[in-house]
Amino acid sequence: MAMRPILIAPDPRLKQKSTPVEVFDADLQCLIDDMFETMYAAPGIGLAAIQVGVAKRLLVIDISREDEEKAPRVFINPEIVWTSEGELSTYEEGCLSVPEQYAEVQRPSRVRVSYRDRDGEAHEEEMEGLLATCIQHEMDHLEGILFVDHLSLARRSMLMRKLAKSRKFARV
Repeated sequence: MAMRPILIAPDPRLKQKSTPVEVFDADLQCLIDDMFETMYAAPGIGLAAIQVGVAKRLLVIDISREDEEKAPRVFINPEIVWTSEGELSTYEEGCLSVPEQYAEVQRPSRVRVSYRDRDGEAHEEEMEGLLATCIQHEMDHLEGILFVDHLSLARRSMLMRKLAKSRKFARV
C-alpha cells in the first residue's frame, strides 16, 4: 500500500468524467488499498479515484466514527437507481480536494445504489443518512462535480478564494 497525493481544486483533472472499471485485477486491488490508506491518513470518510488522479468509476467510503471499528466499503461503477427526491437532508460537507472549506449541501435523504464490490460482485442497496450523503458526494466526483458546484455562485466563489488564499500561505 502507498499513500497517493490528493488533487486539490482547481486542478482541471477533478472536472473530468471517470470511465467504468472493466478489469478486476491486482492493479485494481492495489489502487483500492492505496485509496484507503490515503483516505484514512488525510483523514476523510470518502475518496473517489479521480481525487488521486485515476479517472475510473471507483470510490471508497468508511463512515465509522473514531471510537468504532473501521468499516471500509468499496463501490465500483456505482449508479443511483432511485432517490427520495421529495425527502431532502442537509449536511455540512467538506472535501479532501477542497481542504478546510465546508458548506451546507442539500441532497436526497435516501438513495438506492447499484454497484460492484472489490471482487466484482454486483449489489444493490438502499442508503440513508450520512452514508447516502457521502455516496452522492463521492459519485459527484465521478462526473467531475465538486460539492462547491452545488452552492450559489457567490458562496462558491468565496470558498474558492479562501482555498486559494490558504494554499498561498501554506507555500510561504
